[in-house]
Amino acid sequence: MAALGWLTPRRRSATARSVLAGEAAAEAARKSSLQLEQEREETAAAETEAAEPEFPVVGDVRAAAFFDLDNTVMQGAAIFHFGRGLYKRKFFQRRELARFAWQQAWFRLAGVEDPEHMQDARDSALSIVKGHRVSELMSIGEEIYDEYMADRIWPGTRGLAQAHLDAGQKVWLVTAAPVETATIIARRLGLTGALGTVAESVDGVYTGKLVGEPLHGPAKAEAVRALAAAEGLDLGRCAAYSDSHNDIPMLSLVGHPYAINPDAKLRRHAKDRDWRLRDYRTGRKAAKVGIPAAAGLGALAGGTAAAVALHRRRH
Repeated sequence: MAALGWLTPRRRSATARSVLAGEAAAEAARKSSLQLEQEREETAAAETEAAEPEFPVVGDVRAAAFFDLDNTVMQGAAIFHFGRGLYKRKFFQRRELARFAWQQAWFRLAGVEDPEHMQDARDSALSIVKGHRVSELMSIGEEIYDEYMADRIWPGTRGLAQAHLDAGQKVWLVTAAPVETATIIARRLGLTGALGTVAESVDGVYTGKLVGEPLHGPAKAEAVRALAAAEGLDLGRCAAYSDSHNDIPMLSLVGHPYAINPDAKLRRHAKDRDWRLRDYRTGRKAAKVGIPAAAGLGALAGGTAAAVALHRRRH
């Protein structure tokens, strides 16, 4: 009995400790469970906040997408590629081609639109097409697209445009390039249409003048605003895509602005305002430039080398 008496208190003490241990474990499990649940809820909330909402919204007919062309949809500038095609068809001489090539080399190396170069290119193009029929240039433009532009479309941007089309929305190009060229590109890509610079014509013949001014910077925003009003669109539900800080007025109009292959100023602006960014370029700028517009023409080697040297000095 003494042995039993000695065992009983010990057994009771062990049971008490077990109960205490069990209760402590249960309490710890409850606390850890609540903590884990809280962490899961916080993680889920953060992921929900970080995740992009479904976009573009399927069936939203009051939404549309507006895409800049040069270096957003297509590598390089459309007007320069168009100039190459016209040179091939002997619309102008080697001297003008050298100027086109220099401007294109600069555009590709610097990655930004130089207003002086763009204006010079437009003036050159207007003087070249003066006296030619609109129908003639449209036909040639189709050929030039196949020769110089088709392989320069950014697949990533093309995919973004297709997403809007698949959602049942209209997709427009908005560019300073001639509206005829822009319309050809839009049709070839299956887009809705294009807003572009309008060259004056009388009886179907180019006069060498513009109607108004080039569709550049604020003019793009005004064109988008006018088209949205005509189409019954809600700009707050629309999207716009561009690579250039010159298009900040257009991007600021819409509820869904995207910076595509952005220049430095647009990248900073987009980050400050938490706009979406997409960059389909790879490697250093010098590596991604590729072959200048008129590579292979010995007369242009000096101009291209000068562009490279100037770019390096500025950076």
